[in-house]
Amino acid sequence: MADRAWANIYDLNDAQLDLLDKAELLMEGMDLSAAENILLTMLESAPNCIPVLSNLGHLYGKYLSEFESAVEYYEKVLEIEPDNAWARDARRRYARYVDRD
Repeated sequence: MADRAWANIYDLNDAQLDLLDKAELLMEGMDLSAAENILLTMLESAPNCIPVLSNLGHLYGKYLSEFESAVEYYEKVLEIEPDNAWARDARRRYARYVDRD
């Protein structure tokens, strides 16, 4: 297994971790469509994968300003892992921009 900096890799295999790394690098390089495609493809095969859901929330919130989608992804993370402080803080950050009539 490649040397990983994270303590919790959510039982992902090396191929999945490599795809997550690639998606994150693509986001940083502003190739947002390619990053989105990787993450959505990963989500199809693992719909409850917290790192994928979190990265999608990050992509939609920070890079695409699609705040409603970002909030939805972070809410999915919190349904699976209610104590995830990072997702809770990110959801709160983007929820301010969502019109909740």
